[in-house]
Amino acid sequence: MKQIIFATGNKDKLREIREIMADVDVEVLSMKEAGIVVDVVEDGTTFEENSLIKAKAIAEHTDAIVLADDSGLEIDYLDKAPGVYSARFMGEDTSYDIKNQALIDKLEGVPKEKRTARFVCAIGAVLPNKETLVVRETMEGYIGYQAEGENGFGYDPIFFLDEFGCSSAALSREQKNEISHRGKALRAMKDILLERGAL
Repeated sequence: MKQIIFATGNKDKLREIREIMADVDVEVLSMKEAGIVVDVVEDGTTFEENSLIKAKAIAEHTDAIVLADDSGLEIDYLDKAPGVYSARFMGEDTSYDIKNQALIDKLEGVPKEKRTARFVCAIGAVLPNKETLVVRETMEGYIGYQAEGENGFGYDPIFFLDEFGCSSAALSREQKNEISHRGKALRAMKDILLERGAL
């Protein structure tokens, strides 16, 4: 069975990719499960650059397919901040309750039509022959006026979707996998890997 090493220690992301890859005969491993310990400095200026920096660093230690994602939140009113710094916004150890409230506070008095935002996910891949691939997908929405929902993580509770009338943290896992930036990017990458016969 072919293996994919997914460059994350995040259990939620790992579960998401396993669910999306469930119909392919492939084993998805975390870096830890693959026994790879690498400290990667993500110093790219775009999501695409960061995803490939991570994937290439791990690919030096394995001949398996390596996937890495870089994702974040872009808020148009804030010049697309926090963007590639989404995880590091206000410090990596700051809780998302505090980060989310800070973003809501920054948008105080801003009308809904100017609160447009998107989640962006770029997934970089390094194949066993060291060829690289990258895809980018988004999920469009707006920043709400208060946090809502228990199902999501990160910025999900303040990211609202008009078509569902709720935050992405209020969606079921199945709904979120269907429409999320990461779900779309993973499916796009899966299609490319299948087309190339890599899976």
